[in-house]
Amino acid sequence: MIGAMQSDHVIVVGAGAGGVAAAADLARLGARVTVLERASAPGGKMRRVIADGAAIDAGPTVFTMRWIFERLFRDCGARLEDHLELTPADILARHAWRSGARLDLFADIDKSAAAIAEFAGEKDAAGYRAFCARSADIYKTLSQTFIASEKPSSPIDLAWRVGFSRLDALLRTAPLKSMSAAIGDYFEDPRLRQLFGRYATYVGSSPFLAPATLMLVAHVEQEGVWRVNGGMHAVARALQRLGEAHGAVYRFDSHVAGIVVENGRARGVVLSNGERLDADAVVFNGDANAVASCILGQQAAGAVAPTPREARSLSAITWCARAATRGFPLVHHNVFFAEDYAAEFDAIFRRRTLPETPTVYVCAQDRGDNGLADNGASERLLILINAPPDGDFRAFSEAELCRFADRAFDLLSASGLEIDRESATHVRTAPHDFEKLFPATGGALYGLASHGANATFQRPASATKLPGLYLAGGSVHPGAGVPMAAMSGRLAAARVIEDLAAAHSGRRPRSQLSVPIS
Repeated sequence: MIGAMQSDHVIVVGAGAGGVAAAADLARLGARVTVLERASAPGGKMRRVIADGAAIDAGPTVFTMRWIFERLFRDCGARLEDHLELTPADILARHAWRSGARLDLFADIDKSAAAIAEFAGEKDAAGYRAFCARSADIYKTLSQTFIASEKPSSPIDLAWRVGFSRLDALLRTAPLKSMSAAIGDYFEDPRLRQLFGRYATYVGSSPFLAPATLMLVAHVEQEGVWRVNGGMHAVARALQRLGEAHGAVYRFDSHVAGIVVENGRARGVVLSNGERLDADAVVFNGDANAVASCILGQQAAGAVAPTPREARSLSAITWCARAATRGFPLVHHNVFFAEDYAAEFDAIFRRRTLPETPTVYVCAQDRGDNGLADNGASERLLILINAPPDGDFRAFSEAELCRFADRAFDLLSASGLEIDRESATHVRTAPHDFEKLFPATGGALYGLASHGANATFQRPASATKLPGLYLAGGSVHPGAGVPMAAMSGRLAAARVIEDLAAAHSGRRPRSQLSVPIS
């Protein structure tokens, strides 16, 4: 790829996963890069909170798609393993139900199949193997053509990329079938349908509304899940250092109040203190709806289509706690399922409230595969339930939040996990809190929900309608999650460099770019 000229100044707004990845690429390709972040540290949603003196990951907890980060570090002349200490997980997650039933999924497909056979019978174990093969096929079809490439303009564009001679492979991605319906083809046990449908929530969606294409998330986990020494926040710090090694400059506690638009082009930003910084390009690493909502100025608002309230992805209520636990052999990732999954998502997405009994995710951050905490009786926990993304329209009252907490902890207790709430120190974050952290989202944590066959084509691309303004992050193509957000940053950087080089040479920029996956 042709690099930028040293005089080219690119401002990256936001140091989330997409922003730090974009900054590293832009800097190593020769641009002068300034990253502006209103928080005091990088990470965005990969944030930490302090509870009783302990730093707890308060956002994403799963490190997957390692190849995205390995390739970024390699392109920057470094090695991932020299910057992050990663431990592969044998147990992907432990799942539990009120009945007392438990099921572990493993990185090894044979071990998972054996566990499923014991849990639900040989027929569902065979279904699991077929499900894994199908998810791998979907991933293979879309990894280079979609995940590592700029947003397709239409289904026909995606078909062209896959190859019209391979339309059968594209049809097997099943965009017209719901994930829940497709999973029913593989599993008879309703608990397994519930378990594997949960992969839709990884991108903030309902398994009853999301396309079966999202089964590829299962293969992403099969390729490997790692625990990060220092937590997920360490990933952001490592990517910050990677960019700084190539000259990127980070300015924290710098709140961007607006995008400067002159002669129909983004020309820089204005900070909340009135300082103006000029630039040849601006990469906005925040929720795209913040641009559409005029938060960054009226002139830039038309660059991106607004996100309708009903199209938002899941929000959450989280408790970051330091507490003593007993009764349940927690591993790093644990899911406690409520009985009625359909009612849960109907409450959140249609009735816009919390379900009577929510499914609960618990990340026991001091535990690994052996189930033993490293620090004695008190351990670091992230406890999460899904919630409607309406934090800009209403805030749950303290009484409501306490009632929701009681429901969640009652399910944990009924499933065998007791948490000492009396002595626990915790920090709670609700949808209206997430709205404050990530403006114009309503607390939605994944941008647009992936509901319906065309949802993937409705996410914004890296290049906007406003020349000089680009987007990165989980709200834009290729989607939500730390690795996908990092890929969005790489795609945005590639588009910026291509457009700057074309402007300098007087040629037309290439119409489609991708990042090689190997």
